[in-house]
Amino acid sequence: MSVESASTVAGRGEPGGGKKPGDGGACGCGRCPHGAREGHRQALAAFVALREDFAVGRGVPAGLAHSAGAARQWVSDELTLSARILAERGAAEGASWTVTVRRRTVVAVWAAVLALLLGQALTAVGAGWSVGRTAALTAAVVLALGTTATAWLHREQGGALGPLIGEDRRLSTSRAVAAAWVAAVLYAVLTLAVHLAVGGGPDARRRLLSGLGLVPSGGLLAILAIGCGVAVLAYGMTAGRVRAGRVQKIPADRPRATDLLADDGGRGSFTDAQYALVNAALLAFALVRLATDPARLPALPWVLVVLAALSGVTYLAGKAVAGGRPVILSVVRSRELGDLAAPIRTGDDIEIRGTGFVPPGAATPDRLARTVVRIGGVHVPVPLIPVPGGFANPTDGVLTVPVPVDVEPGPVEVRVITAAGAETRGYRIEVQD
Repeated sequence: MSVESASTVAGRGEPGGGKKPGDGGACGCGRCPHGAREGHRQALAAFVALREDFAVGRGVPAGLAHSAGAARQWVSDELTLSARILAERGAAEGASWTVTVRRRTVVAVWAAVLALLLGQALTAVGAGWSVGRTAALTAAVVLALGTTATAWLHREQGGALGPLIGEDRRLSTSRAVAAAWVAAVLYAVLTLAVHLAVGGGPDARRRLLSGLGLVPSGGLLAILAIGCGVAVLAYGMTAGRVRAGRVQKIPADRPRATDLLADDGGRGSFTDAQYALVNAALLAFALVRLATDPARLPALPWVLVVLAALSGVTYLAGKAVAGGRPVILSVVRSRELGDLAAPIRTGDDIEIRGTGFVPPGAATPDRLARTVVRIGGVHVPVPLIPVPGGFANPTDGVLTVPVPVDVEPGPVEVRVITAAGAETRGYRIEVQD
């Protein structure tokens, strides 16, 4: 299967990648959200089929069969081209995601307001409508209007979720936690404001204002300060470490809900998960206290404040130690079975062993193809070597590349440049004539 056939399957056989009238397939135009998803699905299927064919030796031209190195480079180039098509389709799907999520978040917010209205109406049967119900509903409507305005202002960046998305296009756990606490405190304050506006006489207002005292509200304010402080510190730490080259960041195609509980590679993260879950439990406790006594800010015990602080410190500590620069530990000549031991010469394959060559989030084929090894003054793209279900090269700990003929014999420095742009320190090898 050639890469041209992969392009056709991916929807490039006709303008826009859409279907012709009468075709039985789904829309793959790439312009509407459904078409973008379908186009990406088709491109992914084409790439997987191409990779699996190459992994078992099918599709390689007969003229290249005499040279293992030439065949490997041709396969890598074909896979790289197909991966670029896949990346383009993925980018189109990510762009269409902003339109879909903007609408869905606004609909979800107003659906929650409607659910609150129905709940208030049902509980008012027999008991009658109260000032507390009016205050809760009014506060919810005001927050929903603010969320709708935010979604419109950030309509190109994910709607209401725009402020929660980091520069790497992932949902930020610290920002989401801080935003949840800000929304909860605003809701509580708006509820008290409506109580003051429609409440009874001076005595009732004095009782309401007493609920705003610093002592009973100190726990809530402390947790709010912890959440906002952790968000600011986490952003500053990550940005500083990226600029200093101490952590590798790969942008995501689009935000996902799993970003709140996982690292950049999509694996579950203990520090992120514990921070999100602890704050979710504390937030639920605060909302229950507010529901039982809506005439005052929820008083949170200081033991819960300490729990929130410990969770935030753990989260920041995880940010401080995560990641690292790529490192070359050794470089050896790649030896086939039956070969004699020999020094490294031009044209030989070398095996670079180390760590951090494939940073989290860079496991997609288009980003794997961006890994480069600099041998002396020559930049050598790391070839993609397919195996069933994935790639044998490059990997996070081992890279295999040929020594080009342009490399002069003698001492040569080897460096690895990852898809994130991070570069290892030089590792000196000796190339024989």
